[in-house]
Amino acid sequence: MNIVVLVKYVPDATADRQFEDDFTVDRVNVDGLLSELDEYAVEQSLQIKEKREGEEITVTALTVGPQAAEAAVRKALQMGADKGVHVVDDAIAGSDSIATSLVLAKAIEKLGPVDLVVGGLASTDAGMSVVPAMLAERLGLPQVTLASVVETQGDQIRIKRDGDVATEVIGGTLPLVLSVTDQSGEARYPSFKGIMAAKKKPLETWSLSDLGVDAGQVGLGAAYTAVEETAARPPRTAGEIVTDEDGSGAKALAEFLASKKFI
Repeated sequence: MNIVVLVKYVPDATADRQFEDDFTVDRVNVDGLLSELDEYAVEQSLQIKEKREGEEITVTALTVGPQAAEAAVRKALQMGADKGVHVVDDAIAGSDSIATSLVLAKAIEKLGPVDLVVGGLASTDAGMSVVPAMLAERLGLPQVTLASVVETQGDQIRIKRDGDVATEVIGGTLPLVLSVTDQSGEARYPSFKGIMAAKKKPLETWSLSDLGVDAGQVGLGAAYTAVEETAARPPRTAGEIVTDEDGSGAKALAEFLASKKFI
């Protein structure tokens, strides 16, 4: 069985983030890491492999991004993935989810027959949750998405999807596209042994030409949306302190909340 898990290199949410002159997110001059939500996808891919002991299963971590995005693949390899693929090309910068799904689909096709494509709930920088569905359409595969529980048996996959008012149980037959939520199981930490072993695992680098993708199909110029303006978050202002020295604090607090229409 061949499993491809999608991993994305995103700006660290705890660090300062900024935009380029063309209003795209700066992904080069910032601290980045493997998207936390994609770690759950890696974890579920590895669990599927471990539970099907005796079968020949290969887990390939796939990413699209700048040179630094290799770190996302390295993290997946340290966690236990068998090999990695990094698609990097200057023309990809500024791509929207539609172009990204195209590049990912072509990379998956180049990897050969794939039984399962696994992605996270969303990326922590964009949060759109649409790439798995777009991939399923491009690859002509069924999709079972937003899984909080994943079970496999033979060529069957069954998931539990938790909605606002109900829980659904959905099944599918391989090959298919699967996405998982952060409720699917805590992602493992790379062990020292895993970190050392990852250094010897294969990691291929592909360009758009390797995939047969024209540069005009990707990048900011091909994007269906564009950011026209950005503004820095205004500095935090000092709060208002309500004292209760004479017993009037409760009234003053109620009046303040009412003025803000909180009550």
